[in-house]
Amino acid sequence: MARVLPLFFFLLLSPALVPPPAMAAAAAAGPPKVPLALYYESLCPYCSRFIVNHLAGIFDNGLIDAVDLLLVPYGNAHVRGDNNTINCQHGPYECLLNNVEACAIDAWPDLNVHFGFINCVENLVMNKKREEWESCFQKQGLDPKPVMECYNNERGQKLSLKYGKQTDALVPPHKYVPWVVVDGEPLYDDYENFEAYVCKAYKGHPPKACQELSRQYPIVQQVVKAGNGVSYNSVDVELDDSIDGKIKMVRDDGN
Repeated sequence: MARVLPLFFFLLLSPALVPPPAMAAAAAAGPPKVPLALYYESLCPYCSRFIVNHLAGIFDNGLIDAVDLLLVPYGNAHVRGDNNTINCQHGPYECLLNNVEACAIDAWPDLNVHFGFINCVENLVMNKKREEWESCFQKQGLDPKPVMECYNNERGQKLSLKYGKQTDALVPPHKYVPWVVVDGEPLYDDYENFEAYVCKAYKGHPPKACQELSRQYPIVQQVVKAGNGVSYNSVDVELDDSIDGKIKMVRDDGN
């Protein structure tokens, strides 16, 4: 027995049996979250309804714990000419709110904070009270200064252009908004069922929301990739510090 114990302790302390720090950290962190991206524009009625009536639900049912959510407020806007003129589908007020929401994401990196603000704004849009968007600062208990300063200066302009480049880099290109991508797969018209795709893609123990969803809709267990496996390539887009002056916000008709 005296000879067995040293061998036991040798095996216990052997480097080959001790997981490297990176592996140990990965195990402690759990399975990777499922990438979920929403490409949208602030005054699109389908977008506001999706954010308020569907996407906000994952913060209540716990599915957010399995998701890495990215919001990209740009949509069907496009840049025209050498002076970085942005045309928004629903006119200059949409450009303003796109900019405001981009600034909110930048000012408050915490997802719970900037989503709460954006959800508040989109709820007002949905209820035809878009002019009251500034009331969301008080409703969410947020200091308006960082967002107001951002969207009134070059920081907000550069963010809008960054999101434009990110949207234009979609492969395949987006066809409409809301454009929802789960784990690299665009969902096309099936975007309202995004939770089923998230649950299918998640590699860990199914969150409670997924378990409840599978009981209500057994089809979740058989869900297939949208678009027959059409791929999506994300890119890192940096702010362009060479941009000067204001971004002019105009309607599609040029007015």
